[in-house]
This record gives sequence, C-alpha cells and structure tokens, in this order.
Amino acid sequence: MRVEILGCSGGIGGNTLRTTSLLVDSDILIDAGTGVNDLPLQALAAIDHVFITHSHLDHIACLPFILDSVGDQRNTPLTMHATRATQDIIRKHIFNWQIWPDFSEIPSPENPFLRFNTIEVGKSLLIGERSITALPANHTVPAVGYRLHDLNTDASLVFSGDTTSCDALWETVNTIDKLRYLIVEAAFPDSERELAKLSKHFCPSLLLEDLAKLRSNPEILVTHAKPGLFNQIEKELLQGAGTRNIKMLMAESVLSF
Repeated sequence: MRVEILGCSGGIGGNTLRTTSLLVDSDILIDAGTGVNDLPLQALAAIDHVFITHSHLDHIACLPFILDSVGDQRNTPLTMHATRATQDIIRKHIFNWQIWPDFSEIPSPENPFLRFNTIEVGKSLLIGERSITALPANHTVPAVGYRLHDLNTDASLVFSGDTTSCDALWETVNTIDKLRYLIVEAAFPDSERELAKLSKHFCPSLLLEDLAKLRSNPEILVTHAKPGLFNQIEKELLQGAGTRNIKMLMAESVLSF
C-alpha cells in the first residue's frame, strides 16, 4: 500500500501549506482538503472512494470540486464513505443546491456522480487487498480516524483525524499488530493548551500524555499544525518525545507498507 501526503497542514498559505488529504494508491482519498488541488484531472478521475473523517471544511473543501471537475469523466459514481452523522451534516450544508449542487442527483438519481456509503466505528471495508476501518475519535463534531491495513504484508497505518484525548482510540490501536505508521495531530503549541482543549485538538503536552497509553512503537508522524506554529510544535514534541520515534509529517511525503 502506498500513501501520498497531499496535505497535512492546519491551514493554508504558500505552496507547502495544504489542508488534510491522503492519497492511497491511486483510487482512494482519506479526506479531501486543499492538497487535492495539486492532482491533475486524470488523477482526480481515477479516485473511486473518499473516506471522510469529519465535516470540517479543511477536510472536505475539495470534494465538491472533484465532482464538478471530473464527474462526467467517470463511468461509476464516486463513493463518499462517512458516518451517518457526518453524511447528514455534509448533505445539509454542502450538497444542498444552495452552497453546491447535490451531485447524488446529477445527472440523475439513478446515475449520479456521487453516492454515499455509511460506515461505523470498528467495522472494516475491503477494497481489493486493502482493509479500511473507522476508529474512535473525540472532536467538536462527529469524527473518526482510520486504520489502513495491507492484507498482503499485514502492516497497518493509523490516522487519528482531528481528535483530542480518546481512550477508545488507544485501546483499539493497541490491538493492532505490525503497526508501521501512526499519523496523529497536534494543532497548537503548549502556550495554547487551553485553546487546544476547547477546540478538541492536541498540543504537544496533551499528545505526549496520550501517547503514554500506546503500547507499540510505530513511526509517529504529527500532522495538522497551524500555519506559523509548525516549528514551535515540533520543538516541544521533540523535547518530550523520549524514546518515541516522532517527527512532523510533511506534504508530498510517501509512506509505503
């Protein structure tokens, strides 16, 4: 399995700051933030599945544009996978004919550009030799993370999505054998710890406290740093990492497992 980091910033500003989106092989997106904008039309048309962690704009911004740009170049609908709660929010506030057309009815309800698939925490979906499982998360809106499991190698990657402290997440992650990568967020530095708590994000001290619950030793890649705060967050994480293998996730990185 190959995962290309299209975007991993908590905001925008310049060529390296793109919001969350991970391209799995060539046909699956995990979230659809502004990093998707860098893909050419041919690559956009090859995407069959988009797994959404939650409904915040930095994670879904490019989904409406994908459909508008390449919906007519596809033979089958693009499938958006999300929990029922997240689907309801996106249907009500995005694909509502006011903010954006409802592409689940275009060009017709029988042959649409978009279809919705409901996922549930703990249940896996098999796409080829890849298993994708929704994981618990704790955010200001209904949210999940994802486990990507390559059935050929038995290796896994876990992406937390946006979350703060979540015991259920670590309980699940601790059951995973051959966890190769853990992508987890830290949006704010410790000077904004109270804001991190209020907005249900991690800062370095909160993340390090939660990582004490992790029993395995994967490569830990930290995502979602707010623009201008990357260096401070990185410094604070490295100061407290101890023996943990922690580094900041970078756009355009490629992870293979």
